[in-house]
Amino acid sequence: MLAINAMDVKTVCLGMLTDGAASGYDLKKQFESTFGHFFAAGYGSIYPALSSLAEQGFVTCEQIPQDGKPDRKVYEITDAGMARLLEALGNPAPCHKVRSEFLATLCFAHLMPAEQIETVLNSRLEDIDYCLQMILDAESSCTANWPAGVEFVAGFGKAMTQAMKQYVEENRHLLIDGTGKKSATG
Repeated sequence: MLAINAMDVKTVCLGMLTDGAASGYDLKKQFESTFGHFFAAGYGSIYPALSSLAEQGFVTCEQIPQDGKPDRKVYEITDAGMARLLEALGNPAPCHKVRSEFLATLCFAHLMPAEQIETVLNSRLEDIDYCLQMILDAESSCTANWPAGVEFVAGFGKAMTQAMKQYVEENRHLLIDGTGKKSATG
């Protein structure tokens, strides 16, 4: 059973399937685009989630033959899956957590040479610009068709991304000037 208070890969897959039937590949693409800035999932978690959802009767799976390739599995949410999704969406206080290799790395900036810190910061700024551009491109291409929740999430992602970029740019000196070491006066 799905944990009622957890927005896990299974629950997000159920939500994505409310837009219509989709393959694991289709869902992965949606995780990379729409959900890319806040909820990561790859094939290693999507396919086991879909398999479990099918075993539990929350989705159906139709295998569509393809020439020279394995059958394409297309999943569709069931009434039981919709009920489970709505139950999970009933959580009044969903967790908001951040897992950042970038921040974990910079916790140890005092062990790194300044050039390495610069590389890490510059790389992060490039990633931020890429993410921000992805959100802006999506907004300009289809905002009118987005449900209000998707529009809110995109706006939240844009605000977080812009704030992150501003913080890194304005505070990189804290890591570079002292090579990651706090000054005796600060």
